Amino acid sequence: MFSALALAASLAAGTAVVMQAPAFASTAQASDNGNQGDVPVAMPSAAAKQRFVDDLIARMTLEEKIGQLRLISIGSEMPQPQLIKEIAAGRVGGTFNSVTRNENRPLQEAAVKQSRLKIPMFFAYDIVHGHRTVFPISLGLASSWNMDVVKRAARVSAVEAGADGVDATFAPMVDISRDPRWGRTSEGFGEDPYLVSQSARASVEGFQGTSPANPDSLMAFVKHFALYGAVEGGRDYNVVDMSPMRMYQDYLPPYRAGIDAGAGGVMIALNSINGTPATSNKWLLRDVLRGEWGFKGVTVSDHGAIEELMRHGVAKDGREAAKLAIEAGVDMSMADQQYLKQLPDLVKSGDVPVSVIDGAVREVLGAKYDMGLFADPYRRIGNAAQDPKDVNAEDRLHRDAARDIARRSLVLLENQHDTLPLRKTGKVAVIGPLADSKLDMLGSWSAAGKPAQAVSLLQGVRDALGTNAQVTYARGANITDDPRVVEYLNFLDWDNPEVVQDKRTPQQMIDEAVQVARNADTLVVAVGESRGMSHEASSRTSLMLPGSQLALLQALKATGKPLVVVLMNGRPLDLNWAKVNADAMLETWYAGTEGGHAIADVLFGDYNPSGKLPISFPRSIGQIPTYYNQLRIGRPFTPGKPANYTSQYFEEDSGPLYAFGYGLSYTTFDVSKVKLSARTLTSGGKLDASVTVRNTGKREGETVVQLYLQDVAASIVRPIKELKGFQNVNLKPGEARTVHFAIDESLLKFYNAKLQYVAEPGDFNVQIGLDSQQVEQATFTLQ
Repeated sequence: MFSALALAASLAAGTAVVMQAPAFASTAQASDNGNQGDVPVAMPSAAAKQRFVDDLIARMTLEEKIGQLRLISIGSEMPQPQLIKEIAAGRVGGTFNSVTRNENRPLQEAAVKQSRLKIPMFFAYDIVHGHRTVFPISLGLASSWNMDVVKRAARVSAVEAGADGVDATFAPMVDISRDPRWGRTSEGFGEDPYLVSQSARASVEGFQGTSPANPDSLMAFVKHFALYGAVEGGRDYNVVDMSPMRMYQDYLPPYRAGIDAGAGGVMIALNSINGTPATSNKWLLRDVLRGEWGFKGVTVSDHGAIEELMRHGVAKDGREAAKLAIEAGVDMSMADQQYLKQLPDLVKSGDVPVSVIDGAVREVLGAKYDMGLFADPYRRIGNAAQDPKDVNAEDRLHRDAARDIARRSLVLLENQHDTLPLRKTGKVAVIGPLADSKLDMLGSWSAAGKPAQAVSLLQGVRDALGTNAQVTYARGANITDDPRVVEYLNFLDWDNPEVVQDKRTPQQMIDEAVQVARNADTLVVAVGESRGMSHEASSRTSLMLPGSQLALLQALKATGKPLVVVLMNGRPLDLNWAKVNADAMLETWYAGTEGGHAIADVLFGDYNPSGKLPISFPRSIGQIPTYYNQLRIGRPFTPGKPANYTSQYFEEDSGPLYAFGYGLSYTTFDVSKVKLSARTLTSGGKLDASVTVRNTGKREGETVVQLYLQDVAASIVRPIKELKGFQNVNLKPGEARTVHFAIDESLLKFYNAKLQYVAEPGDFNVQIGLDSQQVEQATFTLQ
C-alpha cells in the first residue's frame, strides 16, 4: 500500500510533500490502488497518529490550515472546474454530495497532485438508511427492535458507499422526537432514549466496521448535536428551550451512545438551545462534547449554519459569526462562506489565537488519518480501470438484505377477525395514490437509490400472486388536492416534480376505485404521505390523512369489501377513522428498495409481522406530546375512574391511540408473572427478572419482550416508566421460553437536580410485557 510520501513521489508533482504516514497493517496484499475490499485494517497507535498530525500542522501555512476547515459541495455556486482550482490551492478540506468514483477522482487528484502539501480530501454523503440499496427509513429500522437489523443496514450501506468512493456519512441521525409535527421525525429512531441509544450504537458499529480505515467502511458523523428533535412546536429550525436535567436524562444519551461506539464525527444542529445557537455554543461543543464525554473526533456545522448565526441575531456580521463558531468548537464549516473570508484576519489581528485554528485542523487531519486516507488517498476511489461500467447496475444492489430488513420493520396495527394474512386466490384490488409509487417507497434522504429500481406495492402484490389470483388497480385519489401543498412539495424539483397530479376530478377517481373494488374480493389500499411530506422543512399542522385520501377510504368502506389499509408515512398519523373502520392496518413507513415485496410477504403470510412501534401514535394533534415515559404528576388521570380534576382532555380519551412498543402478530403470546431472583438489590450486585413467554397461537412467530423500570420515590420527579431492555424471541406454536433480564445499579441511575448521575435507595417496579402498556409487574428494593 502506498504511503502518502511514496504516492507523492511517484506522482512527481510539487516541491513539498507530507511526511510518510505510518503504515496501516494488513494480512492481505493490497491491490494496485491499495483497495483491500473486506480485509480489516489495523490502525497505527494514537501516539504515531499524533506525531504525524503535529508534524504536518507545523508545515502548514495559515491559509492551508483554514482550507482544511472548509467542507464544500459541487453545485451552481461551486462547479467542478472551480472546485478543482480551490482544492489545488489548498482551500478545501472535504466535499459532500459527489458520490461516484469518477466524480471524486479528479478532486482527489487535485489534492494529492496539485496542492503544495498533497493533503488528501475526504468525501461525505448523507447515507441515512441505505446508499444504492435503500432500506426502510430509520423509524422503520427502529420498529424492528432488533439491533442486528439496524447494524446490518448500516454495514451494507457502508460497503456500497465505500465502493463508490465515499469516505464518510452524515449519519446516524439520533435526535429524540416526541412531536410528530416535525418533518424530520422520519429520519430518527423514535421517542425513547434507550431504544434510540441502542440504535445509534448499532448504526455506528455498522458504518465503521472494525475500523473507519477499512475500504468498505465509512466514518460516521452522529447528528444533529443537539436537541434538534425538540424544536418548539415541531417546526423545523425553531428554538429549543429545555432544562439541563431533561437534556441529560432524555435527549443527550443517544449522541453519547454513538460517540461511545466510536463515531469519528459529529454534525452540529441548526437550532438554538436556551438562547445560544448550537453552532456557537461553547458549553455544548467544548464543555459537554469534548470535556465531559471526551470526544476526540471532528465536528462539522450543518449546511450554512455559520452564516445563519447572523440571522439568529448573535453575530452582527460574518466576522463575528466565524469567530463565534471557531471558538465554540466548530471544526469544519459546511458550504463555507465565512471561514475562508474571516479567519485569516481574525488570526492576524489576534482576535482568534492560531492555537484555536490548529486545534480544529488537528481534528480534521486526524479524521482523515483515521479514514486511512494518508496511507492511501485512493483507498475507496481506486483507479479508473476498476470503475463499474454502470454505477446503477442491478448486481450492485443487496436486494435480499433489503427485503429481509424491510419485512422486520413492518408493524401490524389492526387485524380484525384475522383478515390477514390474505389467501393467494381470488381477486385483489390494489388501490391508492401510493400503491404504485416507487419514488415514495424510498422515503426521504434516499442517497443514491433509484426509484426505477424500487418495488412498489402494486408490483409486490402482483409478484406474490403470479397467476394464482387476479390483481386490479386504481389510483383512487391524489396524495392531496390542496394546490398550495402540491406547489410546496414540488418547489425544489419544479423541473422534475415528485408529486404529479392526476387531472381527473376527485369524484371520477373515486368512482373508478369503487368500481374496481366492487369486482374484487379484498381491497388493499395504500394511503399516507408522499415522501416529501415527511422530510426536512416539512412540518405539519395536522396529522390527519389528506382529505382526498380519507374520502377514498370512506367510499371503499361503503362497498362492504374487506378493507386492508397499508400506511406509508414518516411520522405518526391520526388514524382514528382507520382504527374503527379498517379490517386490517399495516404500518409500513417507507420500506425502501424492496418495500413492495416485503409488504406483500406480510400481507399474504409468507412472513409473520413482528415489528413494534418506536414512537407513540397520538389520538389527535391536541394531545401532542404523547410519549410513554412522561414524568409523573400529582393528579394523574386513571382509566376507568372519574376524570374530573385530573390531568386529561375531556373531549376524548387520554393516552395514545397506539402505544410505544405496540405491534400485533399473526399468532398470539402469553406472558407470565414476573419472577425476581431477589427482592433486594445491593450496590454492586445484580438480580434476575424473568418471565415465561408462550406462543398460544397456531403460527410460528416472533415478538419483542420489553423491560421497563419505575423508580417509585426519588429526590426528583421521575418518569412513569422507562425502557431498560428488550429481547427478540421466536417461538413455534405451543412453545414457551423463559426470558431473563439482568438488573444492576446502572439501570437505576438518573441525573438528579445537581446533574449527578446517581442511583438512589428505594423501591423499584419491574414491568415486563410486549408493549409499554400491557405489562406484568414485581417490586424490589435497592439498599
